[in-house]
Amino acid sequence: MINKLVNKIKKTEAPIVAGLDPTMKFVPEHIQKKAFAEYGETMKGAAEAIWQYNKAIIDNIYDLIPAVKPQIAMYEQFGVEGLIAFQKTVDYCRQKDLVVIGDVKRGDIGSTSEAYAVGHLGQVKVGNTMCRGFDEDFVTVNPYLGSDGVKPFIKVCQEEKKGIFVLVKTSNPSSGELQDRLVKGETADRPIYEIVGEQVAAWGAECMGDSYSYVGAVVGATYPEQGRVLRAIMPKAFILVPGYGAQGGKGADLVHFFNEDGLGAIVNSSRGIIAAYQQEQYAQYGPENFADASRAAVIAMKEDIAQALAGRA
Repeated sequence: MINKLVNKIKKTEAPIVAGLDPTMKFVPEHIQKKAFAEYGETMKGAAEAIWQYNKAIIDNIYDLIPAVKPQIAMYEQFGVEGLIAFQKTVDYCRQKDLVVIGDVKRGDIGSTSEAYAVGHLGQVKVGNTMCRGFDEDFVTVNPYLGSDGVKPFIKVCQEEKKGIFVLVKTSNPSSGELQDRLVKGETADRPIYEIVGEQVAAWGAECMGDSYSYVGAVVGATYPEQGRVLRAIMPKAFILVPGYGAQGGKGADLVHFFNEDGLGAIVNSSRGIIAAYQQEQYAQYGPENFADASRAAVIAMKEDIAQALAGRA
């Protein structure tokens, strides 16, 4: 799957992943009213509104980008109905030949981690039949429990030719409370995120695609200098870069996340794409044409990143 991601980035010339992280405040009123008229102001009504909102956006941007990243928490808040909307979204994106990165941030040990890995990336045996669960192409993984929590995912990735993105240096403001803590070394003290990056590189060496590993890393756009360091530590890891747009990251911050081949990173924007119609620069589209605003935002993001990378050269 890492080979497919690389090839689609080359084809679209857009190292962009759209974060499908819907909340009801993003869903235009006309979509909510239609869903509530059919299912009431219920979990099912909310899930239907979110599904229709996602579908319209996907239809308008799928030809521009290689991948999407649905954040499962935004669906789980609506219970089982929300998870059904998550599954519909994953399936529809795969029908559109998009690479699906499930932002699930799972991390546990032993059989629990194995179950998470199988449920999201692999197959589970039901009687004499092998069945698939959510069936994303990649998922995000929290490494805080150590290799016991990560290796079950790597095993499934090797079996299914799928991938993971391990949290290394996240984009949120408080990430440094733990991730920047210094660990005493033989020659110098080093931050925890560098040590995790080295571990990602070691895990990735066990399962390589043609040019990049199935084991990638999450490094926030809001920390460009750390991105420079981690790019050198993990030369074969694809970096998933959150924090663009709404969180303050911009194209100029991203150049160090990429390798000299112009690859090696994919940049996420969530609110900046799916709620573009609520932003001043796209207000002319209005709620009725929210998906057109999303398309315009993707095009602008693509141009911003391309200019930044061209400036590096």
